[in-house]
Amino acid sequence: MKVRQMLFPCVFLCWICCQLPDARLVAADNEGPSKDDPALNGMKLVYKHDFEDGRIDQYQPTDITAWKLLDQEGNKVFALTKRNSDYKPPVRSPLNRNLLRDLKLGSFVMDIRLQSTIPDYDHRSLCLFFGYQDDAHLYYVHFGKKTDDHANQIFIVNGEPRVKISTRTTPGTPWDDAWHRARIIRNVDKGEIQVFFDDFKSPVMTATDKTFAEGLVGFGSFDDIGNFDDIRIYVPEE
Repeated sequence: MKVRQMLFPCVFLCWICCQLPDARLVAADNEGPSKDDPALNGMKLVYKHDFEDGRIDQYQPTDITAWKLLDQEGNKVFALTKRNSDYKPPVRSPLNRNLLRDLKLGSFVMDIRLQSTIPDYDHRSLCLFFGYQDDAHLYYVHFGKKTDDHANQIFIVNGEPRVKISTRTTPGTPWDDAWHRARIIRNVDKGEIQVFFDDFKSPVMTATDKTFAEGLVGFGSFDDIGNFDDIRIYVPEE
């Protein structure tokens, strides 16, 4: 009898745990955005991940062999470690892309920390992706050290090689070996796209485009390497 009494609470507790939704989403609902950040007014946090749980099954990379979960001084990060991907895009566009599965976003704010780990050169870069429909239809932000028509811009891939849609950019992204913060704000109704790097008060890139509505988001690089951490995604409150 005593054994039965001890087993029942344990079994019941296990059943309850199995009924709970993903812990990242539960925590996101409870935490909420900072009141000190105007961009997050009227937004709710729907996803966050710092990789400390060791899980990467919710991401879909173009080349799984290019990515590793690394421990960096006691902090887990998702690392892109291979420049030359086994993935070959149907049209000219980034080689290494890692999308978040099953979370299609229209209007959103995405925050992420990122670190370039390649030796310094003029086209040192990392990318963020959004509005992904398929491998030939998507948007991406290219954070390049030196700006030209194919670097440090917002791009659309629409069944043909990527095309710059930026209406504003900077002379280049100030890459070094340190960690940096990046943010994308997208208003799908207005077609507005704003991109931030470190300073979240003034965008470093802007664009206006309504070609793609809802789509997947993610991170990666055209052909460089780097680390990613602390993803947070917000959407408008209903």
